[in-house]
Amino acid sequence: MKKTPLLLSLLFAACLSANAQQGDWHLIKDRITTPWAEKVDPKAPLPEYPRPQMVRGNWQNLNGLWNYAIVPKATTGPAKYDGKILVPFAVESALSGVGKTVGKDSMLWYKTTISLNKTLKGKEVLMHFGAVDWRTEVFVNGKSAGIHEGGFDPFTFNITPYLKGGSKQDITVSVWDPTDDGPQPRGKQVKKPEGIWYTPVTGIWQTVWLEGVAKTHIDATKQTPDIDNHTLSVSAEVSNSQPGDKLKISAWSGKTLVSEKTIDAGETAVLDIKDQHLWSTTDPFLYDLKVAVTRGGKAVDEIGSYFAMRKISLGADANGIQRMLLNNKFVFQYGPLDQGWWPDGLYTPPTYEAMSYDIDKLKAMGFNMIRKHIKVEPARYYTYCDKMGMLLWQDMPSGDLGNHWENRPGVLDRATDQQRTPESEGYYRKEWNAIINSLYNYPCIVVWTPFNEAWGQFKTVEITEWTKKKDPSRLVNSASGGNFYDTGDIVDLHNYPHPAMPRPEIFGKTKAVVLGEFGGLGWPVEGHNWQSNKNWGYQTFKNADDLFKRYSTFTDRLEELIKVGLSAAVYTQTTDVEGEVNGFMTYDRKMIKMPVELLQKANSKLYNEALVK
Repeated sequence: MKKTPLLLSLLFAACLSANAQQGDWHLIKDRITTPWAEKVDPKAPLPEYPRPQMVRGNWQNLNGLWNYAIVPKATTGPAKYDGKILVPFAVESALSGVGKTVGKDSMLWYKTTISLNKTLKGKEVLMHFGAVDWRTEVFVNGKSAGIHEGGFDPFTFNITPYLKGGSKQDITVSVWDPTDDGPQPRGKQVKKPEGIWYTPVTGIWQTVWLEGVAKTHIDATKQTPDIDNHTLSVSAEVSNSQPGDKLKISAWSGKTLVSEKTIDAGETAVLDIKDQHLWSTTDPFLYDLKVAVTRGGKAVDEIGSYFAMRKISLGADANGIQRMLLNNKFVFQYGPLDQGWWPDGLYTPPTYEAMSYDIDKLKAMGFNMIRKHIKVEPARYYTYCDKMGMLLWQDMPSGDLGNHWENRPGVLDRATDQQRTPESEGYYRKEWNAIINSLYNYPCIVVWTPFNEAWGQFKTVEITEWTKKKDPSRLVNSASGGNFYDTGDIVDLHNYPHPAMPRPEIFGKTKAVVLGEFGGLGWPVEGHNWQSNKNWGYQTFKNADDLFKRYSTFTDRLEELIKVGLSAAVYTQTTDVEGEVNGFMTYDRKMIKMPVELLQKANSKLYNEALVK
């Protein structure tokens, strides 16, 4: 058929349109990437339900391509947008499709037009952000729905008053993040990455989603197990409750009802858990939990959750040395320092499969614990640890690092707390409180760590005691590697590269003694490095055999330390990260540096109950 000029024009326009759609986003390939980067679907990145501890069915995922612009901070908003960004990947990341830095003098703006799911109509519509770094303002149809400051805690705005008729709604988000030019908690991000300090992370970095709820609805629950009394305490925060509203709470083992109680909204239920099935590292059993607000006997709102019966505590061994106990028995806790960084997503794993891969491999290597270092993960990470029986120590992300050493201290050497401004202290307290609230229900978390190596450490005793009072069900490691005050449940030494420990005869009578960091054995594997030079480890090797021989001497030494009082140890680290090449895996996760079966054999001997009488 002869093509007319009009037909040719239409075909040409269609090709341009198709190419434009394909050109909206592409993975930036100037850095190494993980095997999952190519599996990211720009139409539906990270599509999984984001909050497994509080599940409802009526929700809408907003991840995907949004418009973005970077403009001077003084600007009220962009005159036009620069292109597309893939939410929820930070603007500096390869997976965002942008790969640009922002800095303290600029603002990052997002904009999208969404179509509300029909199931959300007639409901209160909540807009949830898993995490945005750092100061966020959300606009719905041009009106401000709220402002949030914090880079690691989830937050929610009720956007119902700002919705317009019809399904189409305009969402705009502005973000300002000063990185290390500000006093806020920011973890290991710096504007000039080098050594142990990494690339900035600005903007949305966890799932954005909508949820349709009743006017009266559950905002949060708090679940505390007590294995000694075979009970579970459950309370709930409820918005817009009315006089006479009840909470119906039930615990389930599979399809079997274990316990059920109905209480007045605002009270705490104590469920009897008979024949309790304890959660452990080798048997991570989880119960299901249902919580409903009822009015006149009918459910107004209901959420699904889960819990575990487990206990973390201290107890003296036969020599009077305090040990970390799981379910009233000593279990040596051993695992890696885990930064939680990705070469393609930075803070954000490319896929759920990628995130679970790290935990699976650590479990296969024979570890039963992870120290989550200076970062908070998406909620699904903690749920996967719950399911896998992986113990977790949760650090508070550091910030506002000043001159805080009088000298280079070891454990309990004299140093001073940093003097923070009221603004800086306020940011820390607010976010630490929010982080604990958001993570409280995850059984895997057994230790809170407010500070690391005196990085921004201030009012140590006060912060530690506040943390212990807020959550007496867990242990508190006041300052990993920076214990220059006698407070908390743990004395924690950092020693590179070989294992060592605080002196149990001095510190072990009142606290557990742990090795909070050691190891750091490096091997820069060609073709898998973030950068071509300045790669480093505490010792450097050139092959797997030599690396494992050195590592095995460390586990041999740990056996001896366990016998005299060591309760836990943390090896640096899970993966290489940017310039650090001391991981069990390369940064791109394409190579495991030592055979998994050899690591498993070397590590598993550390859990021998015969080591401690």
